[in-house]
Amino acid sequence: MPIVEITMIEGRTPEAKRRLIAKVTDAIVEAIEAPKDSIRIILREIPALHFGAGGKTKEKSEAPPG
Repeated sequence: MPIVEITMIEGRTPEAKRRLIAKVTDAIVEAIEAPKDSIRIILREIPALHFGAGGKTKEKSEAPPG
């Protein structure tokens, strides 16, 4: 039973999440021929303040340096 965990910054629509789950599931079926019913997808959403890259958070309201 393949289990895929996806962590992303919160804010996407329910429809976008459904689409992501469907497409990732289809990709797994195609790649390893796993039965569709055996595939599990876990979406984890985190606030932008809790995600950093390059020493900065991904908050949209964050002021540019300087």
